[in-house]
Amino acid sequence: MSITKPSIDQWLIEAKADPSASNIGMYLTHNGVVRQSPRAQVREGIDDGTEVVGMTFDYDDALLAAAVEEAKSYEGIFYIRVWLARGELNVGDDIMYVLVGGDIRDHTVDGLLKLVKKIKTEIVVEIEKKA
Repeated sequence: MSITKPSIDQWLIEAKADPSASNIGMYLTHNGVVRQSPRAQVREGIDDGTEVVGMTFDYDDALLAAAVEEAKSYEGIFYIRVWLARGELNVGDDIMYVLVGGDIRDHTVDGLLKLVKKIKTEIVVEIEKKA
């Protein structure tokens, strides 16, 4: 399956040309990647000896659009762009890119963390394939 990924460099060029750019003092990006370590091991310390070899990844378009709109109301956030993969992915494949532009470091970091958490916990479906 061919996954057309965006260019973060191009995203930044476009963000800096956006009318909101004069309010922005920081851009942060997040690049989620399929990792070999299972979620339960990384988050809960449960090591059952298995390794992830791939993932089925999907999401709800309407929920994502609503989350992006909500994130635009976060304090100090002026620019947001999100791309999510879909389908069968392998270890090392990109699952998401998120770009957030905000006025100051604290607002930008908080905005990125809050949006990515919402995406990961409420919007995407990740099914790990284990060896």
